[in-house]
Amino acid sequence: MAGVASVATRPVFWHFVVWLKVLWYVLAVTSVVVFAYGVARPLVKYRHGRGGAPPPLRALPPLLWRGLRELFSHVTIRRRDHTAGFAHELIFYGFIVLFAGTVVLGFDTDFTSPLFGWSYFHGAFYLAYKETLNVLGTALIVGVLVMMFRRAVLRPAKLNYARPDRAPGDPQYDRRIYEVGDWVFIGTLLVIALTGFLLEGVRIAMDHPGYSGTQFGGWLFAQALSGVSRPVLAGLRHGLWWFHGLLAITFVASIPYTKAAHMLTSYFSLSVRDPLAGRRLRAIPPERASQPAGYATLADFSELHLLQLDACTKCGRCHEACPANATGRPLSPRDVILELREQANAASRPAGIGGVIGQLLDGKADGNGFTKPVVGEDGVRIETLWSCMQCNACVEICPVGIEQAPIINQLRRRLVEDGELDPGLQSTLEVIHKSGNSFGENKRKRGRWTSELDFEVPDARKQPVDILWFVGDYASFDPRSQRVTRTLARLLHEAGVDFGILYDGERNSGNDVRRVGEEGLFEMLAEENIETLSGCEFNRIVTTDPHSLNTLRNEYPELGGSWPVLHHTALLLELIDTGRLEPGRPLRYTVTYHDPCHLARMNREYDAPRQILDRLGCTLIEMPRNRDNTFCCGAGGGRIWIPDAPGLERPSENRIREAVALDGVELFVVACPKDVTMYEDAIKTSGNAERIELREVTELIEESVVASPGIAVPA
Repeated sequence: MAGVASVATRPVFWHFVVWLKVLWYVLAVTSVVVFAYGVARPLVKYRHGRGGAPPPLRALPPLLWRGLRELFSHVTIRRRDHTAGFAHELIFYGFIVLFAGTVVLGFDTDFTSPLFGWSYFHGAFYLAYKETLNVLGTALIVGVLVMMFRRAVLRPAKLNYARPDRAPGDPQYDRRIYEVGDWVFIGTLLVIALTGFLLEGVRIAMDHPGYSGTQFGGWLFAQALSGVSRPVLAGLRHGLWWFHGLLAITFVASIPYTKAAHMLTSYFSLSVRDPLAGRRLRAIPPERASQPAGYATLADFSELHLLQLDACTKCGRCHEACPANATGRPLSPRDVILELREQANAASRPAGIGGVIGQLLDGKADGNGFTKPVVGEDGVRIETLWSCMQCNACVEICPVGIEQAPIINQLRRRLVEDGELDPGLQSTLEVIHKSGNSFGENKRKRGRWTSELDFEVPDARKQPVDILWFVGDYASFDPRSQRVTRTLARLLHEAGVDFGILYDGERNSGNDVRRVGEEGLFEMLAEENIETLSGCEFNRIVTTDPHSLNTLRNEYPELGGSWPVLHHTALLLELIDTGRLEPGRPLRYTVTYHDPCHLARMNREYDAPRQILDRLGCTLIEMPRNRDNTFCCGAGGGRIWIPDAPGLERPSENRIREAVALDGVELFVVACPKDVTMYEDAIKTSGNAERIELREVTELIEESVVASPGIAVPA
């Protein structure tokens, strides 16, 4: 075996005359030039971006390392689609190793051998090289075949490119060109891999090298060619070499222009993405404070968002996760990104290589095409943007880190600036500006819910407290949610918690105002709340409203207000576990629990409500969509203030159907005032009032501890 290994190798240019070698190198260099030009073109496009300062150089190494970890681990790609994740992993590592193998061979052929007369491409190294490429080449083929089967046979809905914002018959409706491009992409990969094995098989059939059995890919083809004459094999070998080589360098040259471009852009998108995207929306940069807010044209986009338009792989995961799309509204986050990418590509067409180089060197970009409005009948439609619930499902599931919801929010900011919004929403924003709450109530009524308690709730503005309770609009003014609010107050009082509220000093937190796109009103509300909170003495903030929790925790710090912020379920669990609240009897209900988007998906808090239900003796049956894959109730992004179009299913009704499909569930448990409103109504409108009942977590705790001394529940 050692003797065989010592002569194991293969020629790169088999029986090539000089001019054929020259032709090959000319074509290979041309391929590299075309590739480089394709890489440079989007760089010119990104130069149009503004309003998003790039990370400082010292921050780049950890960001790039984070991107590499996520890229090579495939952690974002495997989530909720293990088949596609596994197949992509096979393709990814197969392609990487085959490409690296080509570089290793080229280095020997074009550098060490001609310059130093030394070659490493033989013997044990060659055999190990071939085995590695055989294994990973096979992996690539398997991955491609799985992807083909998935597209041709399984045909998941998320790979259907029909646009929900266009009617059948519209030229932009089905985007069939994308489907063709996908098949060309995976088909080309398959042909490159198979012809590589076939070429190896022809060589083995001709040369009988004695170690062919270890090169199983080529060996299989060699067996099929065992009866073919040597002259025929020689012609086949030359033809296959050129076909395989030309297809490979053509594929490399095409990478920046096709679906394969995500090989480049997705890594950088993953690396520089904002880990708090959606949870924390970007403020208007100081240098743009005097300009209209948001995105109206491509010239308004940040460099990061322009990059992310190119990073989209069209995988459809955001399309599948979007509650607006799932309930028949004209929104697909994927199609918004693709529409904007098409506009950006059409707007940035530099004049040849010289134009690209010139624009890169002088730092100026010809942006005439970037001044066209992106929203309109021929672009992203207004009704599409107002369908968004800003629940962040798209951002959370995107495997390449695209910020779909923040991009939609930026487009909304300009719509608000231009008055392109629902009259009811406009009225609500005016009411909030005037009264500080979305109900239009006099601010002195904000604490009126306390009047039915048999104890006084301290005013945190007038005395120090341990816990400052930021109550929120719905918990303060909505009659059904007020019942929950008073229940929580009784539990805190019974547990001896030193807590207080702001009474008429509290304003709407601004979370949904900001996600509507009214940035100026958000800043006003936040600044007023921060000023009030800063004048109080407390240790922690607690709130029953996940929307308020999100903006207090993630957005107020940028405006100067940073405090520990708890959801009330976390505090209640703490009180139970420390013995300050003691469940009196097991409830023995069979329940399902709905994760609020702002608590679960945005702030990664899943466990406290479930642990409370367990402590209370409830049997929890999970809905299929739970935790970070929860389904929006439909209230987010200001949608609670916008009437639904007639005939459309509401997301809350969709969720109730999911709950009643579970066997034996009695209670639909929530932990958000808006969820109380949305789902109590949905239970009735969906015709399930006799099948399931809504309870807030706090109400179940009180029911369990009602037998304990000191707690009196009003009839």
